[in-house]
Parts: sequence; C-alpha cells; structure tokens
Amino acid sequence: MHSNTTVLVTGGAGFIGCALSQRLARSFDRWVAVDSLHPQIHPDRIRPAGLADRAELIIADISETATWDTVLADIHPDIVIHLAAETGTAQSLDDASRHAEVNVLGTTRMLDGFTRQDIVPERILLSSSRAVYGEGRWKDRDSGAIRYPGQRGHSQLAAAAWDFPGLVAVPATAAENTPAPTSVYGATKLAQEQIVSAWVGARDSELCALRLQNVYGPGQSLINSYTGIVSLFSQLARAGKSIPVYEDGGIVRDFVFIDDVVTAFAAALGLPGCPGVRVFDVGSGTATTVQELAEVIATHHGAPAPHVTGAFRDGDVRFAACDIVDTTNELGWTPAWPLAQGVAALQDWIDAQLGRSQGVLVSGATS
Repeated sequence: MHSNTTVLVTGGAGFIGCALSQRLARSFDRWVAVDSLHPQIHPDRIRPAGLADRAELIIADISETATWDTVLADIHPDIVIHLAAETGTAQSLDDASRHAEVNVLGTTRMLDGFTRQDIVPERILLSSSRAVYGEGRWKDRDSGAIRYPGQRGHSQLAAAAWDFPGLVAVPATAAENTPAPTSVYGATKLAQEQIVSAWVGARDSELCALRLQNVYGPGQSLINSYTGIVSLFSQLARAGKSIPVYEDGGIVRDFVFIDDVVTAFAAALGLPGCPGVRVFDVGSGTATTVQELAEVIATHHGAPAPHVTGAFRDGDVRFAACDIVDTTNELGWTPAWPLAQGVAALQDWIDAQLGRSQGVLVSGATS
C-alpha cells in the first residue's frame, strides 16, 4: 500500500495529521489533506508549517456535501485516514450540535460521497478515542466482579466523592470493555466507529479504528483550551506559576506521545489485508495521575509545587487508561516514549515556539 497509492486524510492539517504527513507522506504517490482550518486551532487560516511539503491541502468542511463532490472528482483514495473531528469532552456538552455535524454527519457525508463516485477505499483508518469507554470497567474490591459504575453525577462530584466506594478501576481494552460513553464527544466517536463499520462491511473494505488515549507532544495547539492539559500545565509552569490540579489530584489518564501515535498509525497501515473491522487501543500503557503529571512538569521548570483545588468538571471521568498488550501483539507496535522524556521534548518545543515570552496562551483545558 505505498507507491501508486493515494491517501486521503480528513483533518489532515491538525496536530496528528501534520505529524503523520511528516513521517508518511513521502511513502505514497499522493497525500491529500482535507481540513477546514478551524479558527480555534488555526486562527490565521493559513497552511500550517508542520504539514509536509509533499502533502496537498484542500481547505473545506467535511460536513458539506459539496466538499465531497469537489474533492472526489479529482481524487480516488486507496487509503483514508479519518482524523477530522470536533474534540473536547466538556465543550461537546455545550456545543453538541456542532460535534454531531462534524463527527457524525461529516462521516456520513464522506461515505455517501464515496458511494456517489463508486469509490471503495481499500482501508479506512479511523482516529477514535478513549472517550468511547466513558468511565469504563471497575472491579469489586472484595468479589472481583466487574462493574460499570457509569457517569459521576453533579451531586456526587459536589460532595467530593471522587471514586466509587468498594471499586477499583481497570484499564480498558477493546476486547473486554463494552463502550459506554459519558460525553457527547464520546458518543459521536462511537457513532463514527459504528457507521464506518457498517459501511465497510457492506463494501468488502477494511476499518482499523485506533482508540487514542490523551495525545500530547510537539505540534499540539498552544491556544486551544480543549486539546488537553499537558500544554496548559506546561505553559503555567514555564511562567513560574503553581499548576492547579482538579479534584484530589487522583484523576487518572494515559498520556501518549505524538511520535508513538504516528508509529501506531504506520503499523496499522502496514497490516496485511483482511476485510473487516479491527479496533486497537493506543496509549502508553501507563496510568498516570494528573497530580503526577503536574509534578513532572513543575519539576522540569523549577516551578512552585502544584496545588490541589478540589474543583471539578461535570462529565469528567475519574479513570481513563488502557491495556496495550493486544495492540502490541497484533500491530507489532510498542510505544517508545516514557512520560518524563515526552514532557521534556514538549517543553523544548514550546520554548522554541514562544521564545522569551513567559505568558500563558490558554486559560483552561480539559483532561
């Protein structure tokens, strides 16, 4: 699937799309990025410097029917990497329609465009999310029975009841977890999986869905408050400020470095052909508390110690981490970046972007 192969990447000018283009675009005959250059990410609406020179860029909205009639009149993709999505679990609750338009309707518009043009890509790689799991599986401390406690309600959080009494969180795996999203964003990502799965099943195509954990690293937005806490924490510590940590500091995430995400996509591209649907968990395989993350970043900058605020966000899950054993075995892929090394690389990149500035470009972020 390399020479004489055309790759179409939706959301191809974003954080992950640019990183993929730098690593993979030269391996294919054509690499075409379709991206709306949303001002939340691209305030100047210009081609990002991180997009590989070989990548063609089409500025268009995937949720518009006309986009696909125009794009597919010239491009017949062999491979599709579907990255385009509205993100942010907290934002999705207040802007649900836009998330549905881009993530769900945008996906169906794309597939309908393929149908109108009689195009059946050999493989679709979907950038899915750990958000499809919601709060995920927890285990009864005494009996060992698996439970799905579901979403923590506002009254539970207001009472500072952060965990579930008698239960211990279990890392997610696609083979074991029943998806149960607790955010609008997570629901739209699961819908993407199900929609594309139905389509490829009827077309003898292939779907590889990569359920990404919290992706961070050089190239991520420094101005978008919905792209994660690693960037925000880094800027606060860089400015000599104490990092505020929500709840009791025990929120758990799996932070996966961008280079490891890129190699996971490359491994999925290289899988031998096998029509059907495959789902992979892509993370570091290490569960890290937000307190631990904040301490690593603060130490790097010599900033004041992080402080626990007791604040919370409605809809936030307590535990989100994955077991990557199946992914490692099936993809032949192993993450190479431990948290401390990845955080240090991100700090160097932020320093290069901001120069001598000590300001903080974002005022808040979701986890």
